[in-house]
Amino acid sequence: MPMLGVGTFDHADYDTCYENVQQALDVGYRHIDTTEQVEAYYNEEAVGDAVAASSVDRESLFVATKVPPADLDQSGVRRSAEESLDRLGMEYVDLLYVHWPTGKYDPVETFDAFAALREEGLIEEIGVSNFTVDLLKEAIDVADAPIFANQVEMHPLLPQEDLREFCSRDDVDVELVVYSPIARGDVEHVTELQEVARKHGATPEQVSLAWLREKNVTAIPRATTEDHLRENWLSLALELDDEDMAKLDAIKERERVVNRDDAPWN
Repeated sequence: MPMLGVGTFDHADYDTCYENVQQALDVGYRHIDTTEQVEAYYNEEAVGDAVAASSVDRESLFVATKVPPADLDQSGVRRSAEESLDRLGMEYVDLLYVHWPTGKYDPVETFDAFAALREEGLIEEIGVSNFTVDLLKEAIDVADAPIFANQVEMHPLLPQEDLREFCSRDDVDVELVVYSPIARGDVEHVTELQEVARKHGATPEQVSLAWLREKNVTAIPRATTEDHLRENWLSLALELDDEDMAKLDAIKERERVVNRDDAPWN
């Protein structure tokens, strides 16, 4: 799984999403994160068409999508996954997430359905999203197939220490994939990020992405322009030293930008 991907949240317009994904592939991105037809995405068809029109082989890509809370029963998981594959025009996805542990989510039923899809080759890996440590422990205990990744919000204003520590344990080994890795632009206004950015001739957003990489997590920032895509991509060349990391780790300000009322931490 490439450590820097491109998110497609809020790219509901077909033409905009299609162009954005094509630009991302041209820049060098090989990890694309999309989801089912809800919650400001509505773009699996555009993602699939952009991939099909690209010169990049499907086998070179890591494509992830999600199952919504309303479809997390056994029949719903299969229907949602098959419809996603149809819209994407793909025979499989590399990673399928439980989008939120709400709605019809039942640990045993949900993960049995996911395991069946994995056994049939419709999905390569099983993921969860917005799971707390306790929910992740439960999922690992009941799932017959391994949990590959947990997608959560994370950035220097929400460092997710407990979750990172748990996922990195040898007996757990779950990848963290990060949405809102620049706190929807709010990192730009944080003094410590500004200072590290000036030191390296970078932007605070690039510093946030580099900080995440140093934490061994995968970031999937959303980008609306080709310039923004390239700016994020250049963060791969930014190397933070111990002094930089200590400064960023010492940030006291805390902010969560995605905080639904039914979120498991509320």
